[in-house]
Amino acid sequence: MNKIATMLILVGVPLMAQWPKHASPGLPRTPDGKPNLSAPTPLFGDGKPDLSGVWVVRNGSFYLTWDLKPNDMLPWAAALYKQREADFRRETDGIACLPPGPKAAIGVGPFPIKIIQTRDLVVILHEYDTIFRQIFTDGRALPENANPTWMGYSIGRWDGDTLVVTTAGYNDRSTIDLAGHPHTEALQMTERFHRRDVGHLDVQITLDDPKAYTKPWTLPMEFALVPDEDLMEYVCENERDAKHLVGKSGEEFRISPDVLAQYVGKYQVATRPPAVVSLEDGRLMVGEGQSGKTPLVAHSATFFTMEGTGVEFLKDEKGAVTAMVEHWVEGDRKYVRLDNR
Repeated sequence: MNKIATMLILVGVPLMAQWPKHASPGLPRTPDGKPNLSAPTPLFGDGKPDLSGVWVVRNGSFYLTWDLKPNDMLPWAAALYKQREADFRRETDGIACLPPGPKAAIGVGPFPIKIIQTRDLVVILHEYDTIFRQIFTDGRALPENANPTWMGYSIGRWDGDTLVVTTAGYNDRSTIDLAGHPHTEALQMTERFHRRDVGHLDVQITLDDPKAYTKPWTLPMEFALVPDEDLMEYVCENERDAKHLVGKSGEEFRISPDVLAQYVGKYQVATRPPAVVSLEDGRLMVGEGQSGKTPLVAHSATFFTMEGTGVEFLKDEKGAVTAMVEHWVEGDRKYVRLDNR
């Protein structure tokens, strides 16, 4: 086995396998008792949309900013990102089990969030790292000299039926995504929450950090309601394995482009968007939804890692690729191949 970085990303058991089910009070239901996720958007007491519920991101990615170009970053930020890329990101906040900072807003992996809405405050509870955010909707302004924190300071206001949230006051010890893109304490994030109906929440997230990037950019996120469920406690222990992280980019197992091309295509697993495997600059990439791609690091001709999670391609007796299996801590997730392109 080559000496390459091995990173353990501990992810929660899929939400539907956690707490015993308990019917969500007030949730519209069909005549057979199932949640009616296409029912009209519920309203709060003041007539504004009620964003409350347990939600899971449908188009999340480890690499939300993968499509950033080198000239989109200031030289120091581009150099730091390249250094982290070469070291397989073993110095980032995720490996150290520190709070995720702004990337928590995007939905970290499969971990759900819970939104609790009151008249003057919206609270977001995150299963990942068991953290929380407070969004003050009582008309206050952002503090002029906020004490830098991991999760920042958030205020919200309503623009019609959309909740607009502005967050500032981040420290610079976290990254924008798991790819290791840095940010400074000048980062400001704007989120626009729009609940389409009972079961669907659209969130547009704009990141603006003029001390690290040449322009702001916007990420379109989609969240789905997870009815009759709740959050579990999650504690990170990744730092226990940090001493075992070795190697640098370029030391991985070498595979010919012809072999890599065999894996290119679409793969499907229940309840998730199709995973698209592409070949870019001699490396396989995996993407789901609209939010970027994750590179695969080769360990053998059929086995790779995706930010530490094992990814294996399966073939039939004729050598045709039939499936992709992600080996998570809690169990395997098998994606069946949809095409051969």
